[in-house]
Amino acid sequence: MRYRTLGKTDLRVSVVGIGTWQFGGEWGRTYEQEEVNAILGRGKELGINLIDTAECYGDHLSESLIGESIRGSREDWIVATKFGHHFHRNFERTDVYEAKDVVSQLELSLKALKTDYIDLYQFHSGPDVAFDKDELWNILNKQVEAGKIRHLGISIGSNLNIHQTSQASKVNAGAIQVVYNRLDRNPEKEVFPSCIEQNLGVLARVPLASGLLSGKYKPGAKFAADDVRSRRDAAVLDKHMQEVEAIKRDEVPEGTDMAAWALAWCINNPAVTSVIPGCKDPAQVEANAAAIELVEAGHPQDV
Repeated sequence: MRYRTLGKTDLRVSVVGIGTWQFGGEWGRTYEQEEVNAILGRGKELGINLIDTAECYGDHLSESLIGESIRGSREDWIVATKFGHHFHRNFERTDVYEAKDVVSQLELSLKALKTDYIDLYQFHSGPDVAFDKDELWNILNKQVEAGKIRHLGISIGSNLNIHQTSQASKVNAGAIQVVYNRLDRNPEKEVFPSCIEQNLGVLARVPLASGLLSGKYKPGAKFAADDVRSRRDAAVLDKHMQEVEAIKRDEVPEGTDMAAWALAWCINNPAVTSVIPGCKDPAQVEANAAAIELVEAGHPQDV
């Protein structure tokens, strides 16, 4: 595994992390504790030390499964989670960014994760009107001073949200999380230059375009009703699958696994610190980790 410093923070993270939205039950299946243990256990064996989760992947369900899994090895992991939503049921949440409620969300996350600190606590895809409230960031920075949060981050909802990105240093956030992959290069326009200017770490979520860049899906593929991908516009999905076929034909070297290529494509960007793909089982963890064989040396954040 390779490691990088997450921007201006002191966090040393693996260039491939583990995204855990799937543990919350919105990707076509549920997970038992033993399955989560196997996924995270294999990740640790491969040198992965970064886990990204959120308060609303289930009602702190993903956090709870993770917390139980890493309870005996908490110091070996960099745990990133988020705030800003109350989960009601699959695909149904309420936005809640009021300062006092966020402190309650933090306490629930700490309890679920079975820890007394969170390495990276991220504003979760909220609107600018919520982001711009000084009271929120003042109370969060007090939690940093109290040791419950090591670093603050911003998970921007729109890849074009330069407002929140540009204000990161002002609110004491050290990292930006953003959707970035070969099908969606919007962050390259303004977000990444701002991150480089501020020395912010960048976590690239959805680096495989929700699995499309694995090359496993063909135009016309359908997803089950309990899979979040079924809620997306079918015509757009088909268009993306056609793009993937062209990318596989024209850009991926012969004999190279497309998923590994797609992850490395993100990791090689000088603004990106780490990718956080989801994975359904230990075999996918191994496949994701294999991307490091295609990662170029000399990244600005290399340890």
